[in-house]
Amino acid sequence: MFFKEIEGGSLTSPKGFVAGSVSAGLRDQPGTDLAILLGGEKTKAAGVFTKNQIVAPPVTLSQRHLALDDPRAIVVNSAIANAVVGQQGVKDAAKMASNTAGKLGLEVSQVLVCSTGVIGVPLPMDLISNGIEAIQLKQTDHEFASAILTTDTKTKEFTISVDIGGTEIIISGTAKGSGMIHPDMATMLAFLTTDANISKECLDRVLRQSVDNSFNMVTIDGDGSTNDSVIFLASNESSMEEINGGERERIFQEAVDYVCAHLAKEIALDGEGATKLIEVIVEGAATLDEARVAARTVASSTLMKAAVYGNDPNWGRAVAALGRSGIKINEQTLFLSINGIEMLKEGTPVKFSKEVAAQSMDTEKVEIYVHLNSGNYSAISWTSDLTEEYVHINSAYTT
Repeated sequence: MFFKEIEGGSLTSPKGFVAGSVSAGLRDQPGTDLAILLGGEKTKAAGVFTKNQIVAPPVTLSQRHLALDDPRAIVVNSAIANAVVGQQGVKDAAKMASNTAGKLGLEVSQVLVCSTGVIGVPLPMDLISNGIEAIQLKQTDHEFASAILTTDTKTKEFTISVDIGGTEIIISGTAKGSGMIHPDMATMLAFLTTDANISKECLDRVLRQSVDNSFNMVTIDGDGSTNDSVIFLASNESSMEEINGGERERIFQEAVDYVCAHLAKEIALDGEGATKLIEVIVEGAATLDEARVAARTVASSTLMKAAVYGNDPNWGRAVAALGRSGIKINEQTLFLSINGIEMLKEGTPVKFSKEVAAQSMDTEKVEIYVHLNSGNYSAISWTSDLTEEYVHINSAYTT
């Protein structure tokens, strides 16, 4: 499938969207920290959220609004998660929605709310209310991607166009995430927009499958968050026939998968203190679930992550992780390579030059490939190396 990447694209690249952001004074460093995204009157929405049992009020509010209406707007703040602050958090999330609805002339149920940042700190609602009022919406906006960042070192935006049945549509996404990343999702926010004409049921179906293949396959440190949200808005501004099953949904699904996988890899590469992207590919699994579990278990191994940081081709750590993953494994059929260098074949070590292997790992991306030879299913997981800088960042996060 051919997708055309649109350089310089943003969430407002698809027809029907405007966005804006402002520096509301929520964080010490310069830059925007509060943003709004708005779609047109025909907008459909879908969302996937954290599975943490401690759930932030913005998440519960957004879930409720998605069940009640067709939300058209998202308001999001960084720096403060609005989580674990008692009933005040519920009131503040509701006020963010009502203030945004009043500004945009919408019903409150048409507004979704997202927050990210430090847990256990109340929102400064005076600053947020003033900030919402001050935001100016534009048809071209890149500051939304900056406003949602926390410990991220860079913005993460990706936009493509794809031809579906003779009509070109645009799909765009932006995400934040750097630490406290582990399936399902975790301390990440992602927002997707498209001008495709699509049913709400189909949009929800496509989003859930894409999240399972991408954001739920990223792990940085094994910790999950209270605020994770992935929201997809479709403006329905294209002239195409509505997507709802069949070949056109298949093409749309592949395109959304492509965007989400790109953003997932960007999150992994921007892991706190990271110097490398690690891609763990598992093939030959008996089931899709086993392939995913195997890939995620290897990717989440702190020993493997530390080895990659030090350019140490210690493949035994990956095998040990597979062994504790809980899936059925036949040691005699295992194959493993790192950056294309065979190290294990049919359960037997293969002679290789450690010096050459170490040199091959001295790069921004390291691929760990495993073939279980147990079936026909495969999965990919992404993570980053474990560095001293990760410890430094997380030892002084709130101080």
